[in-house]
Amino acid sequence: MKQFSLSGSLRESVGRQNAAELRRKGDIPGVIYGGNSSTHFSITTKVMDKIMASSDTLELLIEIDGTVRHGLIQEVQRHPVTDKVVHLDVLELVPGKEVKTALPVRVTGNSEGVKSGGRLAINYRKVRVFGKPEELPNEIMLDITHLKIGDMIRIREIAIPGCKVLEAEAAAVVAVQATRASIAAATADKAPEGKKKK
Repeated sequence: MKQFSLSGSLRESVGRQNAAELRRKGDIPGVIYGGNSSTHFSITTKVMDKIMASSDTLELLIEIDGTVRHGLIQEVQRHPVTDKVVHLDVLELVPGKEVKTALPVRVTGNSEGVKSGGRLAINYRKVRVFGKPEELPNEIMLDITHLKIGDMIRIREIAIPGCKVLEAEAAAVVAVQATRASIAAATADKAPEGKKKK
């Protein structure tokens, strides 16, 4: 996975009042858990904005009180009215200990079906997987070159060594769908020679 390094400040006290004070100062409270102990920390809004701007699944390297902890974002809590981030939950990564996360889907190649007038539909921008941190790839890369109109790549066709894909096996990750233009072109090609439009 791609890594993102940041500095967090150790929170001396934990509670609603402390969290509210942090937010007033422009900071965001958070907690990292899942390892030997839970640690409450805070980061700046500027750092949080950089994290949220990334479409990748990031391994966070959080330096807190001189110690670097590795983790994955588990939950981002937002204000119901302003939609601003108000709390960050991070699951600490422990080598050899499997975790659930979602990996971004990337497509490569120029589909035959799209060249013929079809439309590429990407139904999953991220796919949920279960695996050890050291075996999780940066992304799921799918080659769509061979896809014709009506073709798709299903979850069952995705193989990630050492990891289990958690989505429904029959679900289509990407598909090339027919459009009015592609249907009209196919109809014209099948029409008798004398009936084709000139």
